[in-house]
This record gives sequence, structure tokens and C-alpha cells, in this order.
Amino acid sequence: MTTNERAGDATSDVESGEEEMVGGGELAAHLMKSGITRNEMLAAITNRMHAEAMASLPPNVRRRIRALRTLQKEFADIESKFYLEVHALECKYERMYKPLLEKRAQIVAGTYEPTDTECLNPWRDETEEEELARAVQNAAIAEGDDKKEEKEPAEPPMDPNVKGIPDFWYTIFKNVSMLCEMMQEHDEPIIKCLQDIKVQMSEDPICFTLEFHFLPNDYFTDTVLTKEYSMKCKPDEENPLEFEGPEIYSCKGCEINWKKGKNVTVKTIKKKQKHKSRGSVRTVTKSVQADSFFNFFSPPQMPDDPNSTLASDTQALLTADFEVGHYIRERVVSRAVLLYTGEGLDDDDDDDYEEEEDSYSDEDSGTEEVSDAED
Repeated sequence: MTTNERAGDATSDVESGEEEMVGGGELAAHLMKSGITRNEMLAAITNRMHAEAMASLPPNVRRRIRALRTLQKEFADIESKFYLEVHALECKYERMYKPLLEKRAQIVAGTYEPTDTECLNPWRDETEEEELARAVQNAAIAEGDDKKEEKEPAEPPMDPNVKGIPDFWYTIFKNVSMLCEMMQEHDEPIIKCLQDIKVQMSEDPICFTLEFHFLPNDYFTDTVLTKEYSMKCKPDEENPLEFEGPEIYSCKGCEINWKKGKNVTVKTIKKKQKHKSRGSVRTVTKSVQADSFFNFFSPPQMPDDPNSTLASDTQALLTADFEVGHYIRERVVSRAVLLYTGEGLDDDDDDDYEEEEDSYSDEDSGTEEVSDAED
């Protein structure tokens, strides 16, 4: 049987599983009553199909497969020790990186001016960069005044009033699609006050903390906002064969001390309510959550009971949050200058695309009918 034929058979199996679900099969009916999502339902049906395939094997073959599972469990136990040692190495080298990252922060903030030697990049062809800069300037001049005689553009003069690298982290947020999608227009003045992002590693317990350092600003009184991610590096007792290395299992944000009227994570909406019997209309004002990067510091609450099941939408939010935290730690902090210049952007960050955004008003209008009990 060819690969395509096997793939076709597998597709048919999944389709038949969907048909069983739609048709009200026993398993599908049970799952539908439990209130799980469609994807979870399909996964359960697929697992059932795999179990049935295993059950069709001869007993002696199933016995050998159980032995292989035991070996796989031992492999996972050894692998977890490997990853623990890797994490210890990361903590060790994080301490070695720290002086470099501190100097980077000083250069960005303008508290340290690098020497000529520190500015040398012998592995780069600076001529190409200079030619590109001249080409950009030429294009700007041509666009601004096509009728004027073109002149060789002079290099921009030194500006003694410019400190460090203005809008360094804001530019990174704009360049990196994951961060740009989280940042709203009303967040931008605050992100422009972001001076540094640091990572603090912990060996025991296994965790890392992201620190966002801000200049004094008009929005909140805090100078540092934190987000802590707790990790585990041990096979799960109930499902040890699913171990794939360290994973984030919880996170904790921080309270932001917003100045009065400056909280960008909430918006005020107004709704008109019409009384059912009297017909009178009143306006009700309430605060609701607004889209903002700073919701990042208020993640969904994890249940106290580790055995409790999260709602699918909460689990999806946490999964996305964990991905953002991991990306900032692994890619953004360590490669900041390359994300600023664009050299280190992923393909999806570098694509040119346009999106239409839904606009919203702080004063949503609408009419609701209110009974006497609500009046």
C-alpha cells in the first residue's frame, strides 16, 4: 500500500468518525453531552480508533508493545534529567550574558557611549550599508522635490540632543508580528517609554521572570512590570509517555498601578435602556475590558486544584500566553538588536501585509428593555 493510499484510508477513518459523531453514535453522543469542543471530540474518536486497532493485534504482539512502552517510560525519565541539566546550563550562562545585556541597556538609554573599538563590526561590509543609506536619502529627496536638481546627499549631522537609541523597544514591537498584534494604538505611548526587557532565571524552582523596565510616564507609577512563568521538567505520572521536555504550566502577572483615568485595559461604554412598561429611557455606563498589550500582565487565573479541568477557551488563552512568554525569553531579549534592524525577523514578521481592523467607540450605543425588577 502506498503512502497516499494509507493517507487516504486515514482520512476516510476520520471522516467516518465525523459521520458517527454527526449521526449520533454512542461515543459521539456521550461526548456531546459532556460539553467538549468539536476538536476534543474528534481527538477522542481518533483515540478510540487507535485503541480498536491495537485490540485487533494478537495478544503476544500487544504484550511486546507494552514492553516497548515501559522502555519509552524509562527513556522519558532519562530525558527529563537531560533537560534539567540543560536548564541549569541556561541559568549559568544567563549570569554570563548579564554584563553584555546591561551594557546594551546603557547604550539604548544613552547612559553609556560606546568606544570606536566597540563600534567596529569587522564581519560586516559597512560600504553596503552606507550605499543603502544614500539610496534611501536620494529617494526621499526625489520624492520631495522632483523639479530640483539632485545633489549628492550629505550624511545627516550629529544631533547632540539625541540620547541612546530612541524608540528601540517600540520599534521591536512594531517589527515583531506577535508583539505588534498585541499592541494597540493606545498602548504605543507607553511602549515608547519601555527602556529594557530582562529575563531572570531560577534553577529551583524551575521558572523564569520577564521584567519590563519603564521610564516615568503619564500612565502608571510602576517602573518595572513582571510576568513569572513556572515550568516543569518531569514526566506526568498519569501520562508519562507524553513527555516532550520542559513545559510552562502556569504564569503569574503583576498589578499595574494605573494613574487616574489612564488605564488602557478598560474602556467605558454607554447603553440606553428602555423600560418595558413605562417606556422611559435611561443611560447606563459601565467599564469593560479593552484590547491592550497590558492585559499580558493579567493572565487567566489557574485553578487551585491541579486535577480540575480548564475551560477550552481559558486553556487556549493560557497556551497563547505561554507561547508569547517563551518567545520573548528565547528570541526577543537575546536578539533585540537584530529585531530592531530587521535582520533577525522571521519570515512571517517580514511579510508585507495589510489588515482591516474593526474600530470601536468608547461609547457604544444600544437600547435594552428593562423590567420593573431591573429598574
